[in-house]
Amino acid sequence: MMRSVCSVILAVLLVASQRAGAEPDATVAPNGSAKYKSIQDAINAAPQLTSADKAWTILVRAGTYNELVYVQREKRFIRLIGEDAAKTIITYDLNANMKGVDGRIISTFRTPTVVIDADDFTCEGLTFENSAGRVGQALAIRIDGDRDVFRDCRFLGYQDTIFSNRGRHYFENCYIAGAVDFIFGGATDWFEKCEIHCVANGYITAPSTQENQAFGFIFSNCKIAGANDEVRTFLARPWRAYGSTTFLSCEMSAVIKPEGWNNWGKPEREKTARFAEFQSTGPGADASKRVPWAKQLTEEQAKAITVEKVLSGADGWKPESQR
Repeated sequence: MMRSVCSVILAVLLVASQRAGAEPDATVAPNGSAKYKSIQDAINAAPQLTSADKAWTILVRAGTYNELVYVQREKRFIRLIGEDAAKTIITYDLNANMKGVDGRIISTFRTPTVVIDADDFTCEGLTFENSAGRVGQALAIRIDGDRDVFRDCRFLGYQDTIFSNRGRHYFENCYIAGAVDFIFGGATDWFEKCEIHCVANGYITAPSTQENQAFGFIFSNCKIAGANDEVRTFLARPWRAYGSTTFLSCEMSAVIKPEGWNNWGKPEREKTARFAEFQSTGPGADASKRVPWAKQLTEEQAKAITVEKVLSGADGWKPESQR
């Protein structure tokens, strides 16, 4: 289904460009049929923009791009549009146990295949992958910008797939795969109608939300499944004391452990972590078996958690404006 959706996105983009009498600002193709062969070169060519009205659109043709990509803080308002998420893949294989050129272990935060340091970044129809496998921490993407949007994308990894470090981000119709803490960090993120795929036993989220931060990770109308019938996982464990994760009207397969939530071996965090659910459905959603320190929201409480309230901030940001 994602493939057809991505094809529609590409068609809409091309039609819109033709109607406006314009082409994408840059096109990338791994076979050399476009001006750029690497995504990084196309990003480097983008100007330093100050207005969303002049977003720099990069059309990425289908193919596998074995490269590290960095979107600098100065490169705001970039739009990456992939031709087909299943066939348009940015991949690399760094992991936290590898040694750098200085002979020292590179550690977790130097492993991402893609780093988004810029605000107002938009991406549609691409796969972000760390192909290192089951070797420890290996990030597919690190996000440090604000007001970043991902639609119809895939994020593939094992441990620490998505490091959402800070800022506000919106994910829609995305596929996210991993096992251990594979969505983690201190950002405020909304996941709408995403598919969460657990490839092995572990923990879906590891939030490090700050105490004075109202929201961490919000999953709305998402589906959670496992790679096989043997996989079992927790919804979250608090990386930091006030970690916040909420699931709203999500479908949960038997991959979810009955207790739902984990305290990371620190009972004191049961008093501070902010973990909640509302109307979870499916074999993994039995509220009566959840740990007593996690919260089951009332309908009134759940209705108060909206995209606007979670993401708008002082600047009134609306993710739908970035299309």
